[in-house]
Amino acid sequence: MSGDNYHFGDSVNMYGGTHNTGMVKNTAPTAMDPELRSAIEALTAQLRDLRAQVPPLSAQTIDESLPVLAPDAVVQPQARTSALMAVAGVAATAGALGVPIVEAVNGILQLLGAR
Repeated sequence: MSGDNYHFGDSVNMYGGTHNTGMVKNTAPTAMDPELRSAIEALTAQLRDLRAQVPPLSAQTIDESLPVLAPDAVVQPQARTSALMAVAGVAATAGALGVPIVEAVNGILQLLGAR
């Protein structure tokens, strides 16, 4: 039977070489581990408390990181890790106030397998 085509999986056709964004995978995100979700929720609460006690530039870093850290955010693992590192840096400069946040970030990084 000539002309029978069967295709399974991804297919990419590119014509030309400008503004190519790569393959977009429109797949549903997997459910987050409950322990990880709980740890991230606790961290975001701590960050909201810390935010009121740090200088404006540090508060801005927290503000920019919170949407990426949200448990339901659909982000690349590298983006979440970068946001965690950014808030850990802010917490480290906050002295004793930041110690629990740095510890929470380290715990989350371990859960993510990034440590």
